[in-house]
Amino acid sequence: MTTSALVPTAADVRAAAARIRPHARRTPLLDVELDGRRVLLKLEHLQLSGSFKLRGALNALLSGPRDAHVVAASGGNHGLAVATAAALLKVPATVYVPETVPESKARRVEAAGARLVRHGATFAEAAARAAEAAARPGHRFLHPYDDPAVVAGQGTLAAEVVADAPEADALVVAVGGGGLAAGTALAADGRHTVAVEPRGCRCLHDALAAGRPVDAPVDSVAASATGASRVGEIAFAVLDAPGVTSVLVSDAEILAARDRLWEECRVAVEPAAAVAFAAWLAGRVPGALPCVVVCGANSDWTPGPV
Repeated sequence: MTTSALVPTAADVRAAAARIRPHARRTPLLDVELDGRRVLLKLEHLQLSGSFKLRGALNALLSGPRDAHVVAASGGNHGLAVATAAALLKVPATVYVPETVPESKARRVEAAGARLVRHGATFAEAAARAAEAAARPGHRFLHPYDDPAVVAGQGTLAAEVVADAPEADALVVAVGGGGLAAGTALAADGRHTVAVEPRGCRCLHDALAAGRPVDAPVDSVAASATGASRVGEIAFAVLDAPGVTSVLVSDAEILAARDRLWEECRVAVEPAAAVAFAAWLAGRVPGALPCVVVCGANSDWTPGPV
């Protein structure tokens, strides 16, 4: 089957929304004014499992016959989403993570009920071992972003924004492997999609420049969630189109944006969840009323002295 045959559609996103509705949260929008500008924040860090990844995992597991065992590879959030979705649907799960996985994410994967296996120094090494394990009968490898059902599931986030805030004229998301950005573009209904990456993890940006997916560096404070070395084939097919803008932000801008979310909105998130907001703060987002997706909060929270 060719990549073009695998690319999901807006109709697939609508079907995914109906499929996952009994299991996933409909996360709220926060309407705020900062620096004299109005912006909407989609608080997806409040999703079950702590990130948007649950949407794609649920849709994939609910599409077609139920698998006997699901296998995933992850830097953290996808693994936690698969573990959570599998627990909700009563499917055994094994999650492979690189040795560099943040301990907060590894701990949560195990707490959700999945078997955790640490392997390799990079996501690619963990994914290769996971694919080998999933080759056994009855096992299914669930890719974190290059799977049409996963992309369609991620698109349900944007579909909620369009329904809840039709006046929003741009949707701003962080990019790892491109699944969320692709799903957003499918559900945007003519609105601009702004795909934001750290300068040190720019697989989509480099792919768009090259005209095809290529290997890219992985070096950012947000790498545990945005550290794909190559954008997904499906995501690239969707995002290499008019109406999509690629934006880069620095690590300093990401950390400043994360701190600003806390200081101004009392929203505590991991660095990757501030990537899209960093682009808006820097004035690199078009539109009169953009919606910025705050995509995850799987980090350890250490309160200061009272």
